[in-house]
Order: sequence, then structure tokens, then C-alpha cells
Amino acid sequence: MVDYSCHNIRRAGHWSGNFDLCVLTYDERFLRRKVIKTAHGETLLVDLEHTTSVENGDAFELTDGRVIECIAADEDLYKITGDLVRLVWHIGNRHTPCQMAPDHVLIQRNHVMKGMLEKLGAGIEEVHWPFTPEGGAYGHGRTHGHAH
Repeated sequence: MVDYSCHNIRRAGHWSGNFDLCVLTYDERFLRRKVIKTAHGETLLVDLEHTTSVENGDAFELTDGRVIECIAADEDLYKITGDLVRLVWHIGNRHTPCQMAPDHVLIQRNHVMKGMLEKLGAGIEEVHWPFTPEGGAYGHGRTHGHAH
């Protein structure tokens, strides 16, 4: 049985007064139709018109107008340091989602990427943090391929 249903996403900063929340990984935050458990153990059926990238701080708007906030879950990531311009070029060339900071970048753990980055001289540290990578340059959220 589903406790709540949602057909709309409210973007961070455009809603207030959450009545519950859910914690989702980066991959779980890319959805169209999915049943999600909230922090209070309720079930939420998300049924959107299009597949959508839900970002940290966005909210699922329930059919009665209340909202359930979406929080980015801690994930197993690599914190990468070194010649970031060069390293990020190689990461992007492999269409790997990447969260950028002034002194490091974060990617999901992947032994193939780790090996490549080590060969390029990257410093790599395993961390367990929320993952909120950059969205596509041609719109909100994720992009796939080169057809923009």
C-alpha cells in the first residue's frame, strides 16, 4: 500500500514546510516512476510525466500540497586531487558524473576510473559523503550523449 503520491517536483528554494524527508543516492534521484520510503517509514509513489533528476534540497509535492524533502545520501566516493584541469578533462571525456570543489573533485567509486586517474598522477582518497555532481550545461540535471 502506498501512503502518498507525487506528480510534481518543487526545486530547492521554491518550497517551504516539509512534513517528511527521504534520503536518496545520486542514482536513486534520477526517476520517473518509483516507490520511495520516507524517513518516517511511509511509502511515496513518485509518478512524474518525464524522467527527472532530483537534486539535494528539492521536494516531492504531494497531491494534497504538502512536500517531502529529498536529501542526498552519503555514498562511496573518490576524492581526487592533483592537476584538476587535466584530471577533470579525462573524467568528463568518459562521461563520468563529477562534483567539483576548488581543491578536489568527487566521483563515484569505480576501479577502472581509479586506475586511470592513478596513472595520471591523481591523489585519491576514499570518502563517504553526499554526491551532488554538476548538471548538464544545457539544462537542469543530467545529460546523456551529445544530442543537446
